[in-house]
Amino acid sequence: MMTSDLRYPIGEFTAGEAISPADRSYWIDQLRALPGQIREAVHNLSDEQLDTPYRPGGWTVRQVVHHLADSHMNALLRIKLALTESEPVIKPYEEALWAELVDSTSPTPEVSLKMLDGIHSRMALLLRNLKEEDWKRAYVHPVNGKTTLDRHLGLYAWHGRHHLAHITSLSRRMDW
Repeated sequence: MMTSDLRYPIGEFTAGEAISPADRSYWIDQLRALPGQIREAVHNLSDEQLDTPYRPGGWTVRQVVHHLADSHMNALLRIKLALTESEPVIKPYEEALWAELVDSTSPTPEVSLKMLDGIHSRMALLLRNLKEEDWKRAYVHPVNGKTTLDRHLGLYAWHGRHHLAHITSLSRRMDW
């Protein structure tokens, strides 16, 4: 579902009360497909287009791609922490400040797309092999509270689609 809200073009994340094995499988498939979808969305863009913000005051397309690698790298680490520790408290990071670092503002998107290929491949392998009881394992975010792996998977599947929509909706608006 697309919206006219440039900040949330697919709407904000909402998790259902009951998450089924079919939901999980669908979300894992979405994570596996994301690197290719992002690659397709940016492959013909010029440097000028890559350096265009997806909305006024927003990140550039280039920053969005690098943010996805940063964020989903942290997502994989959070899964591994939740599976190997008892409700670990995770360390948040300042994503807006990370987006201003040189490794988010200057490299070609392919640098982060290669990371996403590996991250999503490993994440999918790990998630497809969880036992039913593993999905209730959780980590604790100091601000957002406890997050189960069920909710975490849904959140990051949404997160990928959310940022893909930032890129594709900008491309449509700009007629690229």
